[in-house]
Amino acid sequence: MQNGVAITERDYFKEPFTEMELQALIDATGADDGVGALFASRSPALKKRGLNAADLSDDRKRALMLEEPRLIRRPIIRLDSASGRRMIIGANLKTVAAALSE
Repeated sequence: MQNGVAITERDYFKEPFTEMELQALIDATGADDGVGALFASRSPALKKRGLNAADLSDDRKRALMLEEPRLIRRPIIRLDSASGRRMIIGANLKTVAAALSE
């Protein structure tokens, strides 16, 4: 518990997401492009592979995220509150602070 908030951390690198877990995160984004919301398109890991995110299908992005956790945007914060569930992806401190004060 930190500042009255229960926190559960997961190290993507030590405990990679399964295909089902990744799909659940994609679905939970609520975005029309859930894959794009989670995919770290500016990651050096993508550039190192010589790939351009704009050229990749959603299926290929999913496969790459499963192979290389660096291609999943971080952090992923899931908030459960009285006003409902919410997910913040790749958030900055101001966004997180605002969400926690709601």
